[in-house]
Amino acid sequence: MNLTQVVSNALKAFRRDVPDYIGSGVVDISTGMLLAVDTVDNHPREILDVVAAATADIFQGRTVVQIEDLWKQNRGVSDNRRYFNEILVNSENLVHLFMRSKSNPDIVAVVICTRNVNVGMLFAQARRVMADLDAR
Repeated sequence: MNLTQVVSNALKAFRRDVPDYIGSGVVDISTGMLLAVDTVDNHPREILDVVAAATADIFQGRTVVQIEDLWKQNRGVSDNRRYFNEILVNSENLVHLFMRSKSNPDIVAVVICTRNVNVGMLFAQARRVMADLDAR
């Protein structure tokens, strides 16, 4: 199965399985490109593109990379492993979960839910979908 189909299947699974779902997307953070998106409402493309760029900044911004490099230095680690793999952001009305793929660290899924979401269930269901995405 090619990446396009795997990503499409993941977005369908997020919509089906994540409670209080509003939308999801998959971003290639090496390019900042939004690979695919699914939302319950229509959103202007320019907003979605900015969210994709922000996702890349969240995981690869200068200070984030600096923090990761300092941890590696302090721990004597010399590999390219990334330390930030999941980031939860609470905005005024929404919850945004950013999850880095374990099999391809340049791929990040973003899942957006209402503030009513049970955060534990959000993590459990989103991690299950990510495990399926990583297995392919």
